[in-house]
Amino acid sequence: MKKLLLLCICLASTLTTKAQTEDKKWNVGLHGGIIQYNGDLGRDWYKTDKTMYGFAGLSVSRYLWKYIDISALYTRGTLGYDSGVTGFKSDYSSASINLRLNLIGPEFAVRPYVFGGWGGILFDRQLNFHKPKIDTTFPVVGGGINFRLSPVVSLNLQETFVFTNNDRRDGIVNGKKDDYLMHMAGLTFNFGSKKDADNDGVSDSKDKCPDTPAGVSVDKKGCPLDRDGDGVYDYLDSCPDVAGNALMNGCPDRDNDGVTDAEDRCPDTRGTVALKGCPDADNDGVADLDDKCPNSTPGSKVDAVGCALDNDKDGVNNDEDRCPDTYGPVSLKGCPDTDGDGIADIDDRCPNAKGTAENKGCPEIAKKDVVRITYIGSKIFFENNSDKLKVASLVLLDELVAILNKYDAANLTIDGHTDSNGSDEFNMVLSQKRTNSVRAYLISKGVSDSHLTSTGFGETKPIADNKTSLGRSKNRRVELKIAY
Repeated sequence: MKKLLLLCICLASTLTTKAQTEDKKWNVGLHGGIIQYNGDLGRDWYKTDKTMYGFAGLSVSRYLWKYIDISALYTRGTLGYDSGVTGFKSDYSSASINLRLNLIGPEFAVRPYVFGGWGGILFDRQLNFHKPKIDTTFPVVGGGINFRLSPVVSLNLQETFVFTNNDRRDGIVNGKKDDYLMHMAGLTFNFGSKKDADNDGVSDSKDKCPDTPAGVSVDKKGCPLDRDGDGVYDYLDSCPDVAGNALMNGCPDRDNDGVTDAEDRCPDTRGTVALKGCPDADNDGVADLDDKCPNSTPGSKVDAVGCALDNDKDGVNNDEDRCPDTYGPVSLKGCPDTDGDGIADIDDRCPNAKGTAENKGCPEIAKKDVVRITYIGSKIFFENNSDKLKVASLVLLDELVAILNKYDAANLTIDGHTDSNGSDEFNMVLSQKRTNSVRAYLISKGVSDSHLTSTGFGETKPIADNKTSLGRSKNRRVELKIAY
């Protein structure tokens, strides 16, 4: 028996096939064998010259795990012992529930196992004086080997040791309990439908990819094919015969710029998707491969060949041209200079008259005019405690208008002052009203209001002593200042 077990284990290490027990979880067996006694009358176990009685059996087992099954065994036959002098004999029925431990996995065609369980024996006819017909059998232990003949049929060999709880069947009480050894052989049959949720021909128990879409070719493990071995299944791989990467749906991208080599105009140089994989050094939207002006200012607006736009054709590109739609010299960044004073019209406050940069393109104000304007300011008088201009002052203001018309871009500041007579608040209001009167008169004569500023300071800025009549007369004044 030991030699047979050793031989079966050696066969199991070399014979393997696809496992079926995960799919066909139920197994039914038909068995036959002989049963031998061991008790007070003697021991027949493993002796061929002693009493042996036959039995038939039926087994049902259920797969629990790749190494564990639960099984039920029913046998019907005769057991007993005959020494030639004394003995006993009885027909019986037995049943047991066993937990079976397979020593190797279901992928092997030859599988040894051990088991243990509990059961009972029902005796039909007694030759002794004991009336109870049922003996409890615990433990029921043993071992065996299954030889797979096909995915459905297996040959089973099993040794079962049955230990009872009583010492009464052999007619001798208070001695050794009655035990039995069953030598059994039979055929077992696997039942059950193979579960294959994704219908790829690989059972769910073996399927490493159980959610494969219908119609997709799979390997032995149930996973979709990947011919180029790039980790992207063929049915998802846009380039199934060339190794690529998952980000590119299985296609190669040597320069890792997000454009597949097949579509990349510059497959060995990292570029942008918008330019089909080519770089753009000056960032003008034209690939270096096509750029006729590859060193354009980054971000410049360019034409189809990558050169900066120049709408007015003055040699200054649109991005640098302050007047992109008007022809002008490069020195003025593309802007015209109508009066030729070196100041672009866009910055020239007097674009039709030559001026200086200090005067923002306007001509210098003649010194005599500055002096005359100051004089006019000192000769503007009002009615007593009033903002009404005296008639004599109007003639001088008309002269001021003529001077201002010569410098139409200049600004005139009108400041009003009073002496200290009266309250501070009264003097402040009076000085403001008087400057406003001057401003209003000039506007009425055509001077632009945007070039006039009037401010009353009251008695806050005296230029002489308010304690004397002469000093107060000097403090009552209007100051005029012209500037660009």
